[in-house]
Amino acid sequence: MSATPPDAPRIEFPCQYPIKVIGEAGEGFSELVLNIVERHSPGIDTSGIEVKDSKNGRFLSLRLVITATGPEQLQALHADLKATGRVHMVL
Repeated sequence: MSATPPDAPRIEFPCQYPIKVIGEAGEGFSELVLNIVERHSPGIDTSGIEVKDSKNGRFLSLRLVITATGPEQLQALHADLKATGRVHMVL
């Protein structure tokens, strides 16, 4: 039986990292999210982004994949998305 050190990373960086961003549907929401993501992950491939409306059309979700370089990048991206006041959840 091999023991994994408690401080070992669970994710090996760099890696392809899926993100889902959910917020209230409204003008410019997708562009806002994409601008922030581009700042943290330059050169993101926008061709694979999935955009979906909620059942009642109140919310919008964007599913995309970035190249994650480390936990600091992911934490900063999450913080910037939440700081907009328009993002409700980042998964």
